[in-house]
Amino acid sequence: MSETEDSPTIPIVGGTGALGTGLAFRWAGGGIKVVLGSRDPERAADVAADVAGRAKGEVSGMSNADAVGTGEVVFLTVPFASQSETMAAIRDSLEPGQIVVDCTVPLATAVGGPPTQTVGVWQGSAAQQAQKLAPEGVTVVSALHTISAQGLADPDWVPDEDVLVCGDRKADKARVAELISRIDGLRPVNAGSLETSRFVEQLTPMLISINIRYKAHSGIRITGLPEGDPFS
Repeated sequence: MSETEDSPTIPIVGGTGALGTGLAFRWAGGGIKVVLGSRDPERAADVAADVAGRAKGEVSGMSNADAVGTGEVVFLTVPFASQSETMAAIRDSLEPGQIVVDCTVPLATAVGGPPTQTVGVWQGSAAQQAQKLAPEGVTVVSALHTISAQGLADPDWVPDEDVLVCGDRKADKARVAELISRIDGLRPVNAGSLETSRFVEQLTPMLISINIRYKAHSGIRITGLPEGDPFS
């Protein structure tokens, strides 16, 4: 991995979906290198070229397993139905010290239900399931569950909301928070341990329900927070 804190490369596994391409559009537009991963490398390359053209930034595409090796913080943006299979596919490519940012929501659509409901996960949350599937030495941080994928892809949309970040190691959450804060209008908030993700993931179907009714890209804002860095 040839990256620095000032010039990171961000791999997005399952990056050809709505959230992955939305994040890539914002990061690439801000001058950050992004690698979109997919089960189909050719599709990844095609989508990456489209995003790069719209963002006027550097976006490349490759297989999920190859994408994992391009950055220290890997974002996982697959549907819940594909989470276990995808983690198994990239497991041997992950290295100790890497962080997987799980953006998965256990929506009922995974079992043919509506997007305004979730399904139970026996580990407690999708993020905790991802941690169980990750190899030793790789930690999972949970984030970006309440951000509108469609909004991120819309150049006219100006976000002004918080991103709840859950994880068991403050240093890992700080690294993830720094990358999230590079998207204008997003403020990372330290929401506690990885276990807390079970509550954060439940916010997604609620926001989907609100957005359907209001035809909006609503998000979450935590009020009353003091000044200072809660990740330091």
